[in-house]
Amino acid sequence: MALAAEVLEALRVDAATMLDETAALRHALHRVPEIGLDLPRTQRLVLDALEPLGLEVRTGTALSSVVAVLRGARPGPAVLLRGDMDALPVTEDTGEPFTSGHAGVMHACGHDQHVAGLVAAARLLAARRDEIAGSVVLMFQPGEEGLGGARLMIEEGVLDAAGERVVAAYGLHVMSSTLPAGVVASRPGTLMAASDTVHVTVHGRGGHGSKPYLALDPVPVAAEIVLALQTMVTRQLDVFDPVVVTVGRVEAGTKDNIIPEVAYLDATVRTFSEATHAAVPERIARVAHHVAAAHGLTATVDYQRGYPVTANDAHEVARAASLTRATFGADAWVDAAEPVPGAEDFSYVLQEVPGAFVFVGATPAGEDPATAPYNHSPQARFADDALAVGPALLAALALDRLAEG
Repeated sequence: MALAAEVLEALRVDAATMLDETAALRHALHRVPEIGLDLPRTQRLVLDALEPLGLEVRTGTALSSVVAVLRGARPGPAVLLRGDMDALPVTEDTGEPFTSGHAGVMHACGHDQHVAGLVAAARLLAARRDEIAGSVVLMFQPGEEGLGGARLMIEEGVLDAAGERVVAAYGLHVMSSTLPAGVVASRPGTLMAASDTVHVTVHGRGGHGSKPYLALDPVPVAAEIVLALQTMVTRQLDVFDPVVVTVGRVEAGTKDNIIPEVAYLDATVRTFSEATHAAVPERIARVAHHVAAAHGLTATVDYQRGYPVTANDAHEVARAASLTRATFGADAWVDAAEPVPGAEDFSYVLQEVPGAFVFVGATPAGEDPATAPYNHSPQARFADDALAVGPALLAALALDRLAEG
């Protein structure tokens, strides 16, 4: 850790002093949630908030992203801080006074906090521009919820926005439960899973329900594939390198006495290492094809890659832990015992440069982190108090890495 204790204390105090202003921006963002890659109102709020800071700002082409570069007083390397901007197709049921004004859309995953927190981190850093040797790239990203906005921003040059490739990247995710407000958690290596989708079509031959022997019924074959996939997970793959296969959709037929021509399965697949991520598609296809063939039917398998494993650099996680403890106290950091099965497209950034992704607790006061509504719930609420922690930590990470040169 390169930063002096007085620098960290000043960041902590300044972030706490700005809390009302940061929370007000968060509330404004929460009222106008937008989905996907095109977030014009969110982008406008970000641009207006950044305007007084004197940054180099540009917007995206394929998506309504914002990239801002803060130049230090002296030359040096560049680091990246990221905040995702998009909301979810969820109808809010929180009772918050700043509840969503867009029907059926909600910041149910806390991305409004990420955006407001990144703006606050920019303010903290801008106030210390004379102390910085290097640059900070601020990555305001649409399309995290399944659309790979981070990958698109990489294609548009976000990692080289300062004129050279960033040497490290940092991001955070607030949690409406599991962690007390203000507590930070992460781990080296795999933090979050890869997430893929598989679509299986079982092709049979239709007929009358009273004479299944004259048809080729895809329904029991589809059911057998569902069960065989679970056996495959437990019998073909290392229990210490887990795989989760959940079939979330099964569809077939139109009437009880009609054997359909086809049956459909849709599943999500979660893996926690690059090796298993690479191996699983062939295993799933083999099960589907051979189970179908055993009954005289065929199967078509469409395996679609989603987000890769989110893998932290061990040195950068150690930096985050050290800075968190030094700034907020020893109890403010928790070593995450195991990865989270959710997925995150900051993984694309961490495939390119070393960095760390951390979780910040935002469980509201008076609620038990073990039972409070989880992210993506219509009842998910996020404590504004977390906005006194996340921005200070992001700013500290940037300053500490830049101080290394």
